[in-house]
Amino acid sequence: MWREGRATAAIAATTVLVSALLILSGTLPTAAVGWGFIPLRFEGAPPPGHLFMAPLWLTPLSATLIHGGWMHLGFNILMFVYCGQQTERVLGAGGIVVLYLIGAYAAAAVQWSFEPLSAQPMIGASGAISAIIGAYAILFGQRRAKRLGPIPAYIMHVAWLAASWIGIQLLIGLAGMGGVSVAIGAHIGGFVAGVLLARPLLGWRYRRA
Repeated sequence: MWREGRATAAIAATTVLVSALLILSGTLPTAAVGWGFIPLRFEGAPPPGHLFMAPLWLTPLSATLIHGGWMHLGFNILMFVYCGQQTERVLGAGGIVVLYLIGAYAAAAVQWSFEPLSAQPMIGASGAISAIIGAYAILFGQRRAKRLGPIPAYIMHVAWLAASWIGIQLLIGLAGMGGVSVAIGAHIGGFVAGVLLARPLLGWRYRRA
């Protein structure tokens, strides 16, 4: 059995290592096209001149290892480690891995539905991290917000956390930090996946205990 938080640390370390190597080596643009998620690839052939490309089915996951700059990487990892370690203590290593993987693919699916003909590579782990944040909101948010009329407190907490997370990502994109354009659909898809999976994964862990 892995110690609590070790799966989160392993994912974070791998992401930092790969992203840092790409940034320092100057190969980020090539990696973004070859291993990022490009919705337009569903329509046919890959972009010309790029022979070394990840299979289309793998790109929602490989894109999580590529970041547009140090600010993009640093902020994503900070949020992932904080929310991920807390969530892993409740859901276990298996739960955090399932959340991350499904979050990555849910993020890509919703982003594709928003912009199916986009040739812009979607890179970064924020879609997958959104799933972790969504689960964190469900697991730890019941008493951290006040109800608003008929809206329960935990729903308000989830809504505020989602809005804050996407809003900060938008600010990073607008500031041009790391050349990142914000994929709103990806954030929504990942977050919703995390919200929906939190309680089933909690039940799954304790049925296995």
